[in-house]
Amino acid sequence: MNIRNICLFGGTGFVGGHLTTRLANEGWRVRLVTRNAERHRALKVLPTVSIVQGDVYNSEFIRDQVSGCDVVVNLVGILNERGRDGKGFERAHVELTGKIVAACQQTGVRRLLYMSSLKADAKEGPSHYLRTKGEAESIVRRAQDIDGTIFQPSVIFGPDDSFVNRFAALLRMPLYLFPLPRANARVQPVYVGDVVVAYARSVDDPGTYGKTFQLGGPEVYSLREVIALISDSLGLRRRVVGIPDGLARIQAFIMDFIPGKPFSTDNFRSLTINSICDTNGFEKLGIKPVSSALLIPRLLGRTSSRSRLDEYRRTTV
Repeated sequence: MNIRNICLFGGTGFVGGHLTTRLANEGWRVRLVTRNAERHRALKVLPTVSIVQGDVYNSEFIRDQVSGCDVVVNLVGILNERGRDGKGFERAHVELTGKIVAACQQTGVRRLLYMSSLKADAKEGPSHYLRTKGEAESIVRRAQDIDGTIFQPSVIFGPDDSFVNRFAALLRMPLYLFPLPRANARVQPVYVGDVVVAYARSVDDPGTYGKTFQLGGPEVYSLREVIALISDSLGLRRRVVGIPDGLARIQAFIMDFIPGKPFSTDNFRSLTINSICDTNGFEKLGIKPVSSALLIPRLLGRTSSRSRLDEYRRTTV
């Protein structure tokens, strides 16, 4: 297949920035759809990338953006909403996915890749986040005339992430004891570069049509062990103290009303289920994921937040 035009929703986020650079480096013409183009102007240095600003929930606007494209990628996802009733998750995950699918059908775009989450489940998901991600998956799977591929990553880490870097910032505070909700919850951290490779390999591969790929790194950790790895990487001595669930629920409830929601009731509920692959999709895609035990210490020693753009410049000179 000779596909060269691709439209990304959520392409200006953490994963999207890395994927955009990869696609641009491979010669794709990338259209990034965002509500605020000015905040992401750094990506404009990529000559085959255009950033389009508009109302991403407007059906006509969505249709105009996907028109003429060969592939559409939906990376949109939120970890918290402004309220507490799930309406924010419903809008960002379910409503928007439905509108993107409809726009693809109306314009004849068959290829759609969707970023979900490990353990997303429309019926049994313990949190608004996991349930609405599951509902969005169902929309993609049921869509007629759509060749969809769904990715379900565990926690994604990498340069500029909000996972390792957030914990690192908290660990740098001069406190020996580190209180942690759901300390024994298990995750399978996956490197953003591996996720990007999975997308790049799948985008024009008919063998991935109609498939769902769980994505996880080679190691499984408890949250307590993740904190220990980050702390050791920073050369700090910290003692993790697991917070009992009853107290953690109270803490999460209070933080529901703090601007930015550093931890929320919905986050707590998501952590009640382990984010571990049943079958790792990287093997099916022929990708050997990077070890977080090796890479996280290296990432924490780096300070260049624009390394991916620098790499693009070097390879195109």
